[in-house]
Amino acid sequence: MPTDDEISAARNDSSGDSTSSAISEQLRSTGFLAGLGAEIPLVAAPMAGGPSTPALVLAAASTGAFGFLAGGYKSVDALAQEVADVRAATDLFGVNLFAPNPVPVHRLAFIEYAQALTKEASRFGLDLSNVEPREDDDEWNSKVEFLIDNPVPVVSFTFGLPTADVVERLQTAGTRVFQTVTNPDEAGRAQALGVDGLVVQSYRAGGHSGTFTPQTPVKDVPLAELLAGIRSKVRLPLWAAGGLSTHEGIRQVLAAGAEAAVVGTVLLRTPESGASAAYKDALADPARTETLLTTAFSGRPARALRNEFVNLFHSVAPAGYPAVHHLTSPMRKAAAAAGDADGINIWAGTGYRDATTDPAATILSRLAGKNPALSS
Repeated sequence: MPTDDEISAARNDSSGDSTSSAISEQLRSTGFLAGLGAEIPLVAAPMAGGPSTPALVLAAASTGAFGFLAGGYKSVDALAQEVADVRAATDLFGVNLFAPNPVPVHRLAFIEYAQALTKEASRFGLDLSNVEPREDDDEWNSKVEFLIDNPVPVVSFTFGLPTADVVERLQTAGTRVFQTVTNPDEAGRAQALGVDGLVVQSYRAGGHSGTFTPQTPVKDVPLAELLAGIRSKVRLPLWAAGGLSTHEGIRQVLAAGAEAAVVGTVLLRTPESGASAAYKDALADPARTETLLTTAFSGRPARALRNEFVNLFHSVAPAGYPAVHHLTSPMRKAAAAAGDADGINIWAGTGYRDATTDPAATILSRLAGKNPALSS
């Protein structure tokens, strides 16, 4: 299997210099995205757990791109504050929520995994000897009710489908609804539910896969091929996601039928990103050359940069979301605070080598092919 560096090199060899040859062609938004007020066909992805911040969303809006706040893993009050902060400056934003699609963990497998993690946990003074599985829905009902009472332009869902009632109530409140899908079957189900558009996520995306069936391996279908398969089944706006980190790559998915490109990993090292210092540094570490889909951190498949935690636990981690997420979360937080990149989840898509420390507005402008002088 080729490394991510080899994939990136092959992409650059076939597409030319993405930062020079195509930079004169500025990409402009069309269709649904243009109707929202976006000027360029780029969307800053929701990255839960800290990376997505109001500052990142506002930086996206300043370039004419669309940005998402990540509603996952935070309280309703925290989400409300972020919405208020962004709304005070722009209407060019949305909110992403995790739709309940639990993977109940087998208690024995959970206990065995906790035992396997004992040595790792002890490095940070954590005791897992009496830990029990924690299952929850990430305050789903409260977050949905908040967004119905305080409508935002777009709400997107990932991990699973909301109910038809939730979709209808959001739309009645004036919100457009997008659904993350990973294959044509999911796209058809989402269209039948009445959503306004789809985020088409390929296997190369960083972080959690939005698959509805996390127990089934995600297929390695190229994004252009995935777009074609989904376009043959549905007639909805498609926003493409997964490994997009260059101007040329974005032009290719637009040519393949996407209305917009969703970018996340390429923004992780920006000043506006809330990723930890250890996380940002790891993305630039030349010794780290591979990403893979793993359940080691959360019990749900997610693409991460290989580190020692992955090496130790990838093969023994059980399926079980959110129980495994809650089990490993204290260790990951402690590792991040200690600056230990080998103990954290380094969520990363295959284009992570293109992430830089430039301001987010500069990166988005460059990806859209804007005059570099406009993004300095």
